[in-house]
Amino acid sequence: MKRQMELHEGAAGGAGATPAPAWHADPVVRICLLILCGLAVTVALDFAQVILAPVCLSLVVGTLFGPAADRLSRMGVPSWMSAIAMVLLFVGLIMTTGAAFVVPLSDWMDKLPLIWAQLQSQLTSWQGFFASVSSLQDELQNAMGQSGNMQVSVDDTSAVESVFYFAPTFVAQVILFLASLYFFILTRPHFRQSLLRMCDDHDQRRNVATVIQAIETRLSTYLVYITFINMGLGVSVSLTMWALGVPSPLLWGMLAGLLNYIVYIGPAVMVAVLTGVGLATGHTVLAILTPPAAYLVLNLIEAQFVTPMVLGRTMTLNPFVVFLTIAFWIWLWGPAGGFVAVPLLLVAYSIFEGESWDR
Repeated sequence: MKRQMELHEGAAGGAGATPAPAWHADPVVRICLLILCGLAVTVALDFAQVILAPVCLSLVVGTLFGPAADRLSRMGVPSWMSAIAMVLLFVGLIMTTGAAFVVPLSDWMDKLPLIWAQLQSQLTSWQGFFASVSSLQDELQNAMGQSGNMQVSVDDTSAVESVFYFAPTFVAQVILFLASLYFFILTRPHFRQSLLRMCDDHDQRRNVATVIQAIETRLSTYLVYITFINMGLGVSVSLTMWALGVPSPLLWGMLAGLLNYIVYIGPAVMVAVLTGVGLATGHTVLAILTPPAAYLVLNLIEAQFVTPMVLGRTMTLNPFVVFLTIAFWIWLWGPAGGFVAVPLLLVAYSIFEGESWDR
């Protein structure tokens, strides 16, 4: 009876109090809401890939070229002119790199039948192993009561139709990227001031300014240093391939430096490419494996010694988190996602670090 009276009094005394939301009281509800929000954001990012991917890419590139535009503005150059100069500089670099790739890459495209023939000849020695694997598969299928027949459906869509379908989208993404890059470089200072004006008090304004400064410093430091590191790796790969007598050493050096922006995935692709080069130029197993093995040694030195020494401990992230982030963004946005994965992870790290400072 006394317990019922206490409950009645407690209910009457708290009748005017605002009830706490359900997600504050139940941790299971909070977790479920977080999962649903994560799925919704992932679906939205996938659905808006055509727009968001070039915009995010322009933000990352603009962070690299933004400080140079600020220096030009301090020298008296109008902001719109410095932004245009940075966009033209980036376009010039891309066109120069593409022109350097075209001629040697077209020669190697003609060698693809030779590479395929060499691969088939090398796989002949593994014929016994593959035969044993095939017989084991047949035995397992018979034991499980499944038929070994396989039906293959071939899509009859021609390459020309695919080009005509994707070309307008690609052109629109390029235009959106260049426009976003220009306006981001032009409005970087105004954007920062607008964020600071949205703050309520001095402490919040100071914390937001610290987070913005940390994001810009980390991104610019990472992009500038990783660019120089990749250039050094490209030069090292070119010299190594030249010393080994591999044709078109400059091509493989540029490709290694470009793919190294996509951590883990890029070096794996480069190993596969150099294995194909070894198949086209070598006639023994040692000659075939020498180019990818030499690249792996150079990449190991770069990843384990050069990059940690240059970027320092403050830029070191958990390798497993980096790998998952890159895999997620490549699955979501393809090559563009692989390029922006680490910068976006640095942005998220800076924001969470700023929140920890606030607490």
